[in-house]
Amino acid sequence: MKYKKKPVIIEAIKFDSITADSLIEIKEILGFQDLIISFKEPNNPVIKIKTLEGTMSANIGDYIIKGVQGELYPCKPDIFEATYEIVEK
Repeated sequence: MKYKKKPVIIEAIKFDSITADSLIEIKEILGFQDLIISFKEPNNPVIKIKTLEGTMSANIGDYIIKGVQGELYPCKPDIFEATYEIVEK
């Protein structure tokens, strides 16, 4: 059998920096539910996201997606750009 993904509208934000402004934007769009920022490597901050599949990491450049049921998960930019397009309001 073959299946086609249903068209759904999601919210997402690109994690492009660890500035106060970018964190405020992430909070406004996604909320800070289950997000942990790790500075284990000071030059490479990582957002840890608790998902149904366990804790996943979003690196700088990754997108953070809010799914259809409010769940959060990271997505690499190449996958995101091949899968999603901007919806006009």
